[in-house]
Formats: sequence, C-alpha cells, structure tokens
Amino acid sequence: MPKYDYDLFTIGAGSGGVRASRFSANFGARVAVAEERFMGGTCVNVGCIPKKLFAYASHFSEDFENAAGFGWSIGERKFDWPTLVENKNKEIERLNGIYERLLNAAKVEIFKARARVVDPHTIEVAGKRVTAEHILVATGGWPVVPDIPGKELAITSNEAFFLEKLPGKILIVGGGYIAVEFAGIFGGLGVDVVQLYRGPVFLRGFDDDVRHFLADEMRKKGIDLRFNHNVDCIERSGDKLCAILDSGLEVKVDAVMYCTGRAPNSRGIGLEEAGVELGADGAIKVDDYFQTSVPSIYAIGDVIDRMQLTPVALAEGMAVANTLFNGKRTKMDYANVASAVFSNPNVASVGLTETQAREKYGRVRIFTSDFKALKHTLSGSDERTFMKLVVRREDDRVLGCHMVGPDAGEIVQGMAIALKCGATKAQFDATIGIHPTAAEEFVTMRTAAPDDGEKDGKAA
Repeated sequence: MPKYDYDLFTIGAGSGGVRASRFSANFGARVAVAEERFMGGTCVNVGCIPKKLFAYASHFSEDFENAAGFGWSIGERKFDWPTLVENKNKEIERLNGIYERLLNAAKVEIFKARARVVDPHTIEVAGKRVTAEHILVATGGWPVVPDIPGKELAITSNEAFFLEKLPGKILIVGGGYIAVEFAGIFGGLGVDVVQLYRGPVFLRGFDDDVRHFLADEMRKKGIDLRFNHNVDCIERSGDKLCAILDSGLEVKVDAVMYCTGRAPNSRGIGLEEAGVELGADGAIKVDDYFQTSVPSIYAIGDVIDRMQLTPVALAEGMAVANTLFNGKRTKMDYANVASAVFSNPNVASVGLTETQAREKYGRVRIFTSDFKALKHTLSGSDERTFMKLVVRREDDRVLGCHMVGPDAGEIVQGMAIALKCGATKAQFDATIGIHPTAAEEFVTMRTAAPDDGEKDGKAA
C-alpha cells in the first residue's frame, strides 16, 4: 500500500504545471493537478495567446494603408470589437480542451477546484484532504494595481481581453512589455492611446538604443507617450474617467488600464503555514532544483519570479519532472534566453544589453543598422527597423542581439541558437544572408560604432 495518495500533486495547471505533471506521469509517477480557473494558466487565457491574437488584429489597419502603394484599392473599412473577442474566446476554449486532454492522456487526475497546502505532504482540495510525496506549486502571478484613490475604477490585462465595448480613448499606465504591447494593440484598433510611465523611458532591462528607437516609432504611429509621469488618483467625470497626474495635469479617458507588474500568486494557499519561505514580494524561494525550504514542496514559473516567460516555465517544469521521477537532477540554464515584445513594431532580444556587457567585460564592440525595410519603399510608411550586435572584444564572441521591427521575434529566435552555441562575430560575417530580407542585416553589419568607450547615458 503506497504511503501517499500521489507521488506528485501540482497546484496550478498553467504551462509549467501541466508540463511537469504530464512528464512526471509519463515517467511512471501517480500525479494529480488542481486548477481553480482555466486550463493553460495565464499564457493561454489572459496572456501570450490572446494578446498575440489581438496584436494580429491591430496590424490590419496599417496593412490596409500600406496596400495602396502596391496597387490595391481598399474599400470601406470597419472593425467590430465583439467579433474579435468572440473568436478569441472560441480559440481559448479550444486550447483549454487540449490542455485537459493532454493531462487525461497521461492519466493525470484533475481537480477543478482551489487547492490549499495543509502540511508538507497534505493538500485540501474539493472538500477533502489528499496526500502526496511531493507538492509542486505552479500558481503563476496576478496583476497588481497600486493603492491609489480610485484604483477600483481601473482595469488590468485580465479584464482588457473581455471588454464589452472598445474604448474611444484609453490611458495605459506602466512601462513594461504588457503596457507597450497593449498600447500598440489599442492604437492599431483605432483607440486614442496615452501611455504613461514614471521613468525616463519604458522597457527597463532592454537595451537603451532599443528603448529609444521603439519610443520614436510608437510616437510616429500616434501613441501619446508621456514619460516621467505617474497617476495620483482616478475619479469619475460624467461618463468618463479622469486620471489626475502627479504633475497636476488631468487626462480624461474612457478607460484606465494598469500594467504595473504582476505579483506571485502565493498568498492564501497555506504555504507560509506549512513553512515555505517567501520573499518580500511573495515570490517562493527555491534552490537550483526548484526545491523550497520545505523539502517535499517545489515551485516553478511566475510564482518564483525568476523569468516570467512561458517557455521558461515549461523548461522548469521539465527540470522538476526529470529531477524527481527520471533520475536526472536537472538545473535550469537561464543564460541567453530570448524574449520578444509584440509591440508595434515588434522588439526581440537575446543575450546582454550594451550596458550589461560593458559592466561585465569592459570595452566591447557595437554594430548597429537602422534602415527602411524594402516593403516600405512602396508602402509610403516611414517605419524603420533597428538591429544591434554587442560583441566581446577579447574573443569576438557575440554577447547580445537586439532588434526593433516587423517579425523581430521570428528573426531573433534563430540568433538565439547562434548565441547559445557561442558564435563569434566572424562566424556571423561568414554566414551568407538571405536576400532580400531584413534578417540578412544581422550577417552584413561590418563597421563597429566609432566610439568604443562608454556612451553618454540615454536612460536610467
């Protein structure tokens, strides 16, 4: 008779939790999963997937305009927000079903209920208590709205995907990738967008040249970017909302959307009572193998707040499955993890920024390219593309690759493989480009920036 009901009990059926559960079961473990909301977690329901679908929708307005230069006559155009939301919902429901079928196929027992940790081996779920040799917490994160007067009037990305009506004007507060992406989404759908950020320029952590280049491109597209501002309070003003800024200015809009970060979803599920150590922000503290301060309890994904990226959570889930049930103690390699921002235009990055490279290695060589894509020689658009390589001087190794422009994520994914393999600039130069493409610029940049010393700082 087994000592425990399950070998693994996973709380949260997002990308990481499902991956860990499926493969643990495939390795022979008896596994159960509890999910109180929807299968697939943030990414599938209120994150990556619906956001990318909305981003696709937002680009059609520019596509119609660009078509004229290629000889196309476009008739009357009309966008219907409810149609987009309805079709998005259908696709998400389809994906929810796929996740559930994957778990069922692996013979993972599913509890569609909230789960709470009672002690290191006991979970309370669906009105009963069950036991497990190992517990995995994969509960993700949740949007945070600062505690200001009128905060209840604001929406977050969770609600933005289900708005009954498209706002005529929206104020987006925040400077992270979610804020930048929704500014492009709403702007492309015809909404008057004001984006507010408390710092001097958004996308902190990305390369400074990328940050400034994107800001210039977004302003060209009509986004009202206001840096070094914050909101003191939000009030109702008739059928509008009035955001009063710290400068005293008032911004009247139909909706205020906060994209000011996500907090680890770790409170209220018994972790602290069970002895699991949390950080000040609620992030679960784990070691290199995702083990918490309680040996039988593990955690992965956004709830540990290392890298809030779906593919990272998937890899972490696989690492846990291998460590616990496949005889392979597995650590995560967080070096050269590529990421993309589905802004308009897109941003993608892998490796070190120029600032990070200089801090770590001293002098580096910088290669950049700023150009108008071939498409726009006929479209009439003044959109430009930017690419950048950061190269270590001592051994010619490419340390960072950054891009602003259409399909940046598709292009930089390939660059990520090169950086993971330790490619040098000479190897980039020896690679024959695909012509005519934007991507070939990454293998044709030959002249380093003339100033190899520290640049004047553009951003904090």
